[in-house]
Amino acid sequence: MTATLVAAAVIERDGAFLLTRRLKGTHLAGTWEFPGGKCEDGETLEACLVRELREELAVDIHVGREVLVTRHRYQERTVELHFFETALDGVPNPQLGQEMRWVPRGELGELPLPEADAELIRMLTFP
Repeated sequence: MTATLVAAAVIERDGAFLLTRRLKGTHLAGTWEFPGGKCEDGETLEACLVRELREELAVDIHVGREVLVTRHRYQERTVELHFFETALDGVPNPQLGQEMRWVPRGELGELPLPEADAELIRMLTFP
């Protein structure tokens, strides 16, 4: 099975991380996630992340180093997630009606997050 290529932003401010909640009717609806999304054919991971955050949060970003690559197989699809340190250039403003919040490092493990994020959560909560 071909994996869906996904880029996600790890944005930290004052010990808290920016997360958004997946909308009803989407894969993994209701879970919290690091903002980002699926790459289009021929799109670089960095370009994908810039586009997705403009579309979802109306904010420009600076993409930093890649912090983790992980693959996870869900029943309905396999994802290959690329997480990047990311800096905001502006104030994020949800565009799709999704919830958004800054989650303190110590609370990351308390939220419902996609299974594919488990390794990243371990990295962030036990640095």
